[in-house]
Amino acid sequence: MTQYHPFHQHAFSDFNPLVREGLVFGSRRNMIKASMAGLAGLTLPNLLYQRAQAAETNSNKSVILLWMTGGPSHIDTWDPKPNRPVENRGPFGVISTKLPSVQFCEHLPKQAAMMDQLTLIRSVDCRFSNHEPNMVMQTANLAAEPRTNAEAKDFPAIASVVAKHLANKDVAVPPYVGFYRSNSHIAFGGALGQQFNPFQGNNASKLPIYDLVGKDTGKQSGAELFQLPKGLDFERISSRKELLADLDGLRREIDLSGTMEAMDSYHQQAIQMLVGTQARQAFDISLESEQVRANYGDHLWCQQALLARRLVEAGVAFVTVDLSYHTASGTWDNHGDNIPPYGGISKGLKPLLPLFDHLFTTLVNDLRERGKLDDVLVIAMGEFGRTPQIGTQESTDGRDHWPHVMSMMLAGGGLRHGQVIGATEADGGEIKNRPVSPGDIAATIYRHFGVPLDTQYLDRRGRPRNVVDHGAPIAELF
Repeated sequence: MTQYHPFHQHAFSDFNPLVREGLVFGSRRNMIKASMAGLAGLTLPNLLYQRAQAAETNSNKSVILLWMTGGPSHIDTWDPKPNRPVENRGPFGVISTKLPSVQFCEHLPKQAAMMDQLTLIRSVDCRFSNHEPNMVMQTANLAAEPRTNAEAKDFPAIASVVAKHLANKDVAVPPYVGFYRSNSHIAFGGALGQQFNPFQGNNASKLPIYDLVGKDTGKQSGAELFQLPKGLDFERISSRKELLADLDGLRREIDLSGTMEAMDSYHQQAIQMLVGTQARQAFDISLESEQVRANYGDHLWCQQALLARRLVEAGVAFVTVDLSYHTASGTWDNHGDNIPPYGGISKGLKPLLPLFDHLFTTLVNDLRERGKLDDVLVIAMGEFGRTPQIGTQESTDGRDHWPHVMSMMLAGGGLRHGQVIGATEADGGEIKNRPVSPGDIAATIYRHFGVPLDTQYLDRRGRPRNVVDHGAPIAELF
């Protein structure tokens, strides 16, 4: 059984404070070492060290999670009910897909045309899942609901577990990158430690800035994480001697969170990740050809999808793209036209679908053309589905949260595709057959990466926790 021990028998074992070295006089040295460990325990160099020690084999596998923040309506996307009354089926028509008898919402024609290369799961059991924060589906732990469980924040993201497991030799890029508008939209490292939190991709890229309702402000982010302080250049930072003199200013001006704290030989690797050319180039969308950029389009989400492709090519293991304009519950939280800011199904959801259809299929096709699709698993999902009945909460055109069931889409990863897994009842309200749990999703991702399914970590109380909570890889995919 593989075990992670971010919280050891004593707090500072990375520095071996209890190991006697040479001629020992009392515990002064141990005290000093322990004090140093307390400073370095949550640092980027410590992350690099742990990544170098955590796994026996390297992996070229990656995941791109397109997170549909707010919970998309399964009935109005991938699981339409065209023969039901209008208050159930909703306002959209349906189209046929490449798979016989499988239909989609009429506003997803590109996905319908390539359904023979995709896998749709219509029976995801998302009970206990909530949003703001979005924890259960991204950690695959049913207890990861901070509104009801004070310890929920300690459950690590699936992506954080992957980041800890993989010993990627290319340490010039972070293992887990998130493009997100709010901390409540994404899962973090939890008990594994802050070093396994997502690297904030929005702050490392030049991207258009949208307001909370999806309007392009005409402004652009400035890739602040790669802006060096005045008086520093790469040559100076690369010199360890000069680095020691300049580190305080570098911490203050580049990294206020303190992740630049030093630890032995991992100083230079940490600097290379943050200010070296490889990471900077991976986040630089201007290096793409005009044709590729035109294929994706100018929309913020499309450019983030292109950056996700660039990042996995550069060696990033897990990229989560938060498909939301708003920093609250999320743009896919379509309660109704009379419940701002996201609107209902016709005015709120409808404009999102062609955009999402384009970015999803463009990303998949681009990965295929570049020979990366077998290595990269693309997942599109949210935190739950929506109610079978339209017009909830006295809305004119919306659906409320519905954690009984949701749909999700997968592509790539070298998996078996061209299939639909599971089904819902006639009104789309309950799972009819083949339920798929959050644990099943996590186990499938871990198998993709080669993470042992019996892997455990220690929570903040020192108790062993399984990274797979009552789940198994989805057999139909393998």
